[in-house]
Amino acid sequence: MTQSMRPFRSVLYIPGSKERALDKARSLPADAIIFDLEDAVAPDAKDEARVTLRAELDKGGYGNRARLVRINGFDTPWGNADIQAFRGAEVDGILLPKVNSAYDIETLADMMSDVAIWAMMETASGVLNAKEIAAHPRLAGIVMGTNDLIKELGAQPAPDRAEIQTALQLSVIAARADGVPIVDGVYNAFKDDEGLWNECDQGRRLGFDGKTLIHPAQIEIANKAFAPSDDDLDLARRQIAAFEEAEAAGQGVAVVDGKIVENLHIVTAKALIGKAEAIAALEGS
Repeated sequence: MTQSMRPFRSVLYIPGSKERALDKARSLPADAIIFDLEDAVAPDAKDEARVTLRAELDKGGYGNRARLVRINGFDTPWGNADIQAFRGAEVDGILLPKVNSAYDIETLADMMSDVAIWAMMETASGVLNAKEIAAHPRLAGIVMGTNDLIKELGAQPAPDRAEIQTALQLSVIAARADGVPIVDGVYNAFKDDEGLWNECDQGRRLGFDGKTLIHPAQIEIANKAFAPSDDDLDLARRQIAAFEEAEAAGQGVAVVDGKIVENLHIVTAKALIGKAEAIAALEGS
């Protein structure tokens, strides 16, 4: 499955130190896994987690799920060891935390020439430099680190996330400008299904491809929220059929449900159907 067609509806963080959780992840219906060596692992467990995670990844068994490893930053005692340990690993990307500029991506690219790089967007500098980060040729995707971003801004979190709307939108714009996937930050209240649904819905409307998750119980909601609905697909197919009929009659527009349908709508409709097909392929694998 190509990166451009790969679904990222649900992206679950799994601590790299917990062998049982790493094994369970093989059977979870998440589109992607972030194997975390940073925040989810205590300082005195970093070395052991590195060995444990590499061994589990070498065993395989994660199917077509995207496998990302979040390493520790360059400014920590563990970052360089993480990089050394995961050279040549069977992963789909290395996730670098607290990316402030394209220079950070370039630094990691020089150290790891054989793997795609993902960036955590979780600092004020990172958001301000989102365009240059997304444009780096080795950058394969962006993950929002909303908790750290709120902390750095000194903001007060609210259900509508008004305090970080500018950062979210700037990051999405940068990702779309350079055609890389972008995944929204976590929802911390993992037992609050309604709150999670509302935040997933907001993220989808903003343009995110999916949401990072902190608990397997959140996967089903994220998968549903970021997947095309039956009504969406029905409309897309009717738009395509009507437009093709209009083109055959020498017309440049069609009308569906009382609304004008132009070529730009057909591009969106075909992308929606392509996304549904990619999801079906992933779930059937």
